[in-house]
Amino acid sequence: MGFCCPCFGPRKEKKKLKSDSDEEGDSRNKCMASLELQQQQQQRPIVPAHPHHPSTSPSSSSAAPQVQPGNNAQTFTYRELAIATNNFRQDSFIGEGGFGVVHKGKLESTGQQVVAVKQLDKTGLQGEKEFLVEVLMLCLLHHPNLVQLIGYCAEGDQRLLVYEYMSLGSLSDRLHQRKRDMEPLDWNTRMKIAAGAARGLAYLHHEAEPAVIYRDLKSSNILLGDGFHPKLSDFGLAKFGPTGDSSHVTTRVMGTYGYCAPEYAISGRLTIKSDIYSYGVVLLELVTGRRAIDDIDGQERRLVEWAISFVKDRKRWVQMADPHLRGQFPKSMLKKVIELAFMCLREDAKSRPTMLEVIPAMDFITSRPYNHDEAKMEDTRDSADNSPKETTRMLNKDLNRERAVAEAMKWGESWREKRKQTADDTP
Repeated sequence: MGFCCPCFGPRKEKKKLKSDSDEEGDSRNKCMASLELQQQQQQRPIVPAHPHHPSTSPSSSSAAPQVQPGNNAQTFTYRELAIATNNFRQDSFIGEGGFGVVHKGKLESTGQQVVAVKQLDKTGLQGEKEFLVEVLMLCLLHHPNLVQLIGYCAEGDQRLLVYEYMSLGSLSDRLHQRKRDMEPLDWNTRMKIAAGAARGLAYLHHEAEPAVIYRDLKSSNILLGDGFHPKLSDFGLAKFGPTGDSSHVTTRVMGTYGYCAPEYAISGRLTIKSDIYSYGVVLLELVTGRRAIDDIDGQERRLVEWAISFVKDRKRWVQMADPHLRGQFPKSMLKKVIELAFMCLREDAKSRPTMLEVIPAMDFITSRPYNHDEAKMEDTRDSADNSPKETTRMLNKDLNRERAVAEAMKWGESWREKRKQTADDTP
């Protein structure tokens, strides 16, 4: 199987793009006018009239979306949000991203509900378009693994988004910026987060109509709530997927260096398989504890590039594990997660799995959590035979037949490729 690293230059920020056309800019202005009218009239909230209508596309040049009553996104005045956040004081600051700064607040109008308030930085990497896309997307999309938009403010030149507060921060915080009083994430929690993120992506790709390409999956955009329940956030770069006979969406390249699929970075052709590549990078982050892009002694190190150096020697895969796990993980499941990550990172986008194929694999992995008392016995049993027949036997014991067949095909494919590679290497 082939793999490829991101191929564009060593830039560590999102690429900021201007509108694709004057028509798109006109459409966006109309949409912003609609939001501002909504704000002035204190109606709630704005969504496109029909999810299949061309006007729902962030890049559409058709008429602006219509204001529809009866949905759950609220409009707030700037004064309300200033009061909620103590006038955006430093002691309420909880983070910063391409859109702007985020503050923690309490809404008086909803009984002191704790929220996160994201304020657009007018000189930042994102702007009016991303604000509009985020409002539209999160008004349309609802899933337990997507962050909930509570409301927004489009008063004058102020652009703010109000979300549910995620008490445990982001996955990036827990993996890469952990405070001294924080315990490292254990294996079972990491796999729970990976499975939840997969379900959120599967909803966007296969249940939303039309399909949505997230385009910015990364550890800092996976937020964690109570019990480390993961939710995808920051939909400012999301795009509606291809419809009809189209195989892709052509767009200017935007995303985050280290996570962006190579074929998208080169051609600007965006498909749901672009998100699959990013998911593979996140899986590697969870397993290794390493950043997608690291600066070591002044030299850039890419996680994917580093991981691929292990791909031909499965016996060394255990060495990829995050030292903070302290060896407390099932070795057989670690190898399966790494194998799944490599499948997601295939150079040929068409050969990457879909999220509907990833979910059964993650369900299988999470069904075998790490248990210290049983670890040695479990590793011995699971590593005894990696053949398709043995995999099917294990799966049929613990999962339903449909899931077993899907998993047997996945691991069987890898087994056959390994056999073929061994035969090719034999003189």
